[in-house]
Amino acid sequence: MKTLKDVISLKFKTSESEGVIFHGEGQQGDYITLELKKAKLVLNLNLGINQLGSIFGHTSVTTGSLLDDHHWHSIIIERHGRNINLTLDRHVQHFRTNGEFDYLDLDYEITFGGMPFSGKPSSNSRKNFKGCMESINYNGNNITDLAKRKKLEPSNVGNLSFSCVEPHTVPVFFNATSYLEVPGRPSQDLFSVSFLFRTWNPNGLLLFSNFAEDLGNVEIDINEGKVSIHINVTQVKKNRIDISS
Repeated sequence: MKTLKDVISLKFKTSESEGVIFHGEGQQGDYITLELKKAKLVLNLNLGINQLGSIFGHTSVTTGSLLDDHHWHSIIIERHGRNINLTLDRHVQHFRTNGEFDYLDLDYEITFGGMPFSGKPSSNSRKNFKGCMESINYNGNNITDLAKRKKLEPSNVGNLSFSCVEPHTVPVFFNATSYLEVPGRPSQDLFSVSFLFRTWNPNGLLLFSNFAEDLGNVEIDINEGKVSIHINVTQVKKNRIDISS
């Protein structure tokens, strides 16, 4: 396919911070890849290289953050020549690609949810998308509907289910005054805790617990955007341990 204009749109939700959403490439050096990296959306685009092999056609744009929140996010990519509008959740970013070409030349299949192993160093280090997509539309073609009705030829539909499984985890929201208190476990030598958290606030107390028999306490907090662990033990010489990350 050799196109001057492209319109690609879809919705996705995931709890993974990395994954290829779609990819296409051609023999002339053209490629387009949309992926999640560190829970941000990254669009890599190249409309081809000239005969000198110049690589200045490569263009990379990053938008959004915390997109692994398992909420639906919508993406629209509109391209006319070298002019691109990238819309994420109604936030529009306009940019112009590098290089000197206007057409996107894709000789191979376009893949959604991952990219085929091409032998290039970039292909084996990228994770496949893990999550849900809906309303996939590529240049007027309803890909979701065509895939469900098995009308895509050629196509390789592996391990797809046309439903979206909700995660089993149940989040808890805390405001400035709320907290959750649970009973401790006396006569235990081991103290172990694990949890996931997300916040916009740079400071806050995540966990506090006294040890039994006045042996000390443990505290986990966020201090200026860093997680700190403080362990106070009353019966040893070096009675305080502080870890920050």
